Amino acid sequence: MLRFLRFAAIRAGMALLTLVLVSFIVFSLMELVPGNCAERYVAYKNTQGQGITKEDIRAEEIRMGLDKPYVIRWANWLTGVLTRGYFGESCLWRVEVNQLVGQKFWLSLGICLTALLLAYLIALPVGILSASVDSPALNHSLRFLSYLGLAMPNFLLALIIMLTSTLLFGDSLTGLFSKEFRDAAWSYERVMDFLSRAWLPVFILGWSATAFALQTVRALMSDENGKLYVTAARARGLHGGTLLWRYPARHALGPVINSLGFDLNRVFNELPIVALILTLTEAGALLLEALARSNDQQLAGAIIFMLTASIVALNFFTDVLLAIVDPRVRRSVMG
Repeated sequence: MLRFLRFAAIRAGMALLTLVLVSFIVFSLMELVPGNCAERYVAYKNTQGQGITKEDIRAEEIRMGLDKPYVIRWANWLTGVLTRGYFGESCLWRVEVNQLVGQKFWLSLGICLTALLLAYLIALPVGILSASVDSPALNHSLRFLSYLGLAMPNFLLALIIMLTSTLLFGDSLTGLFSKEFRDAAWSYERVMDFLSRAWLPVFILGWSATAFALQTVRALMSDENGKLYVTAARARGLHGGTLLWRYPARHALGPVINSLGFDLNRVFNELPIVALILTLTEAGALLLEALARSNDQQLAGAIIFMLTASIVALNFFTDVLLAIVDPRVRRSVMG
């Protein structure tokens, strides 16, 4: 048990070190954008017809702490993020980034995690079954569905569902909330309204994630089923579910569990395009707005860091889970 706790502590330390390194990279990218926040804000004021002087720019830089050395500004930003969850002010809107992101990031993360959960709830049993049952019809059908999921872009699937829903029911299913609940406080009715619409982005994002996971699980199981230790287990009289779970399935789950962080990143990368089509007001659309339109590096940096922190946390969880599930890792960790 002591070795396992030491293993978990080492993984937690590595996760924290990764976050510090990522924060430095994100902050450096924010600093590389031409013009600092004070200059860009003053330039925006100029477009509104206000006369701005160099003294105004200097005063704004002092107010925002931009007159301090780069390393100190990064350390202050990281300290605020880690201790208070504070990401500073938006360059353009001049309000706290936390107010702009707010619940949008958690809604986005929830949608992505739910889509990922749905994908693996389908892919794990179906992939194991497909690799273990000698049925050409089943294998060809699953292979066709997985290739279709990989070949059809998510945005095309979203357009097809929207057009079908509009023609049949007169509702395009866009947005995460109905009009009456869009700006309302959270309540039971608002939660139910959210759930009645959130299934669509979850299904669309889970479409390709399921196909990708299905191909991965099937390939891993096929490889494990052909190994000598499985043949030896069959010779000892093990068959059916007992054989699958005790040997090939448990060994095949290792790479699948390890890929959860990568899969979350891939699903989130697909979210902004789906969000634009479905007019979702969430972090994916907000990140696209900050990067491509308003060039708000503070806002974009906060969303990227929060996503990275979620992936690092998920990777830490999968490391611990893998040490419990995979007997090979468990023996190396627990002795």
